[in-house]
Amino acid sequence: MESNESSEDYLERILMLEGEKGRDLVHSVDLANSFGYSKPSISVAMKKLKEGGYLSFGPRDELVLTEAGRKKASEIYERHNLVGDLFVALGVPKDIAFKDACHIEHILSPETYAALKKHFDEKVK
Repeated sequence: MESNESSEDYLERILMLEGEKGRDLVHSVDLANSFGYSKPSISVAMKKLKEGGYLSFGPRDELVLTEAGRKKASEIYERHNLVGDLFVALGVPKDIAFKDACHIEHILSPETYAALKKHFDEKVK
């Protein structure tokens, strides 16, 4: 998958919706509602994720992350939380910190992310 911010956001949001209390199936309409997007635009994006091997559709047209999709979604979700937590630790208001983290999580190099993670992990100990 090309490093595409919106594709990564979709994967991350599917993972997050799966984790919501009481939710067992995630459908395109759930994703559309969570972003405030139209269902047709979500459908186009889901087709691309399926073609990339990151998503499949279940028997009730639910969105099912493949192993590769779940791995990518988990990586992005972890980056999002780490960067957001770092910003909050620096005194940035939580809503702004996590909004900014949502953009930055996609552009960090693996080296920069590893250094941030190491630094944050050392501060937490």
